[in-house]
Amino acid sequence: MPVQNYPRVWHNGAFIPWEDARVHVASHVISYASCLFEGIRCYQTPHGPALFRLKEHTQRLMDSCKIYRIALDYSPEQLEQAMVDLVRVNEAPHCYIRPVVLRGYGEVGVNPLNNPVEIYLLAWKWGRYLGEDSLTRGVDVCFSTWQRMAPNTLPAMAKSAANYMNSQLIKMEALTNGYAEAIALDTAGNVSEASGANVFAVRHGKLFTTPLTSAVLPGITRDTVITLAQEMGLAVFEQALPRELFYIADEVFFCGTAAEITPVRSIDRIKIGSGEPGPITRRLQERYLAVVEGRREDHYGWLTFCNQPAAAAR
Repeated sequence: MPVQNYPRVWHNGAFIPWEDARVHVASHVISYASCLFEGIRCYQTPHGPALFRLKEHTQRLMDSCKIYRIALDYSPEQLEQAMVDLVRVNEAPHCYIRPVVLRGYGEVGVNPLNNPVEIYLLAWKWGRYLGEDSLTRGVDVCFSTWQRMAPNTLPAMAKSAANYMNSQLIKMEALTNGYAEAIALDTAGNVSEASGANVFAVRHGKLFTTPLTSAVLPGITRDTVITLAQEMGLAVFEQALPRELFYIADEVFFCGTAAEITPVRSIDRIKIGSGEPGPITRRLQERYLAVVEGRREDHYGWLTFCNQPAAAAR
């Protein structure tokens, strides 16, 4: 399905039409995947459109750029304000925002340092990432034959386009075999993450998730889930996790900006728990959605409302 885009794109400080947001085929990003990006959801709330954890997403983008030696001409505060403006200009109360930092058209070769850096901010309408009923019914998934990146090859802590070539292989294999998504293992054989989401398992009332050393992206929704779980009095463990733990888990769920909190009902055709979204997943999902949709008090300052300047929204 084509992207249901909003018409204005922010590019290096100015708004341009969606159709004009283009790069040259000889741009460094085309041949060498030199791109860092983010994904941020904007939710319609009773107090107007609000971006969820804008500050944290922007900081992760800055961190990704630093890892790849990209210096930006804009401060985090300027980029945050630009994203608030993007929502306003497009009158986009409920949208997904994609900030993109790429190396553009200059020298052609592996060395990226002499190529210009370009920043785009774009927005589109995006519903439930793994299907419209995925949050209510759950999804069927598998373990992938593709592994996540080995340590000291590609930095998993950076949200880079290059890493998502690995994610594409994981995703395509899952879809080809009739699954909605796949979970990959790390090079030690422990569970890592899905193609575009972190993963949690529930066992005997305790919450388990994989550590950053298992080649996972430091998910902002993952961090949110840990915070909400602890607020609910649940014990949370971040540790290396074997594949078989997920087969015998009482509940399994994905989390991510796009995936939100999506229950997993089976893995490799093995039913998880009762085969329905479990009670802890349901409670976390409801609390999460209540926060992002402005139905619950925002104790942590996670929402940036777009009807006021970004700096004043926290």
